[in-house]
Amino acid sequence: MSQTPTSAAERPGEASRAAPSDRYHQAMDVLNGHRHQLCLRLYLFIVIAHWAEHIVQAVQIYALDWPLAEARGVLGIPFPWLVTSEWMHYGYALIMLLGLLLFLPGFTGRSRTWWTVSLVIQVWHHFEHLILLVQVSSGAYIGGGDVPTSLIQLLIPRVELHLFYNTLVFVPMAVAMYLHVRPNAVEREVMRCDCARETAGRGR
Repeated sequence: MSQTPTSAAERPGEASRAAPSDRYHQAMDVLNGHRHQLCLRLYLFIVIAHWAEHIVQAVQIYALDWPLAEARGVLGIPFPWLVTSEWMHYGYALIMLLGLLLFLPGFTGRSRTWWTVSLVIQVWHHFEHLILLVQVSSGAYIGGGDVPTSLIQLLIPRVELHLFYNTLVFVPMAVAMYLHVRPNAVEREVMRCDCARETAGRGR
């Protein structure tokens, strides 16, 4: 007597292997679909807060003439380990990189181009932080110095360099968000989210 083949849903092993993929696509639909605007705003808040810390640190050094060891931004004053922990800096660089990757599918046309520019810059920024983290873990520092040193840091001091990196990443990101909510007719047609709903009736 022949038996009816079992479906994938009836085979627990195959169903469990497919589940992570399904969850991934569902999460991407949320991030880049009806929750795109909310998620982008939360992500932008994190990016600006970190960038502001770098700006405050630069002000403390160049405007207030604080010693470098005391110029720790805002959160670094009560929590000095935030400034000295390479794990924390690397963690932020990784979160920023993952955010740029995860939100990319939600952008179209001109905004996608600018978002991609920000992503490419952050790939390098992340690599620089990875180099710093590896040095801390291994105890071997580039150039034989006393502190971890990234590649471009051999030419530009760390405070100025990472303020520059964060600015380079933020500017094209801001342009991308501006264009994203002001799409042209072609871009609006292929958008998966409703981020441009508020500007639909405005002239350009």
